[in-house]
Amino acid sequence: MAAKIKKDDFVYIIAGKDRGRRGKVLRVIPKKNRVIVEGINIVKKHQRPTQTTQGGIIEKPAPIHVSNVMLICPKCGKPTRVGFTFLEDETKVRKCKKCGEIIDK
Repeated sequence: MAAKIKKDDFVYIIAGKDRGRRGKVLRVIPKKNRVIVEGINIVKKHQRPTQTTQGGIIEKPAPIHVSNVMLICPKCGKPTRVGFTFLEDETKVRKCKKCGEIIDK
């Protein structure tokens, strides 16, 4: 399936405890259909101390399912569904369904 959400995109959370918040995609996990968004779905991990790292409780963002996020269009600034179109040189690009502008450069 084509990647509708990519790294460094800004997304809007539409479901879960962080519904209504926005964030930047740090990592995409395509095999599990999940994304890690900066500052969203923060979990606490109890870290055992090792020779290089100090132990304690670490907060880090956990993956969220890609169906629970919507891409924010960089042109109109609204959460939108993503469509695909082809340019004249046969390259496939993402397109905003609300304003019709091309998202990819």
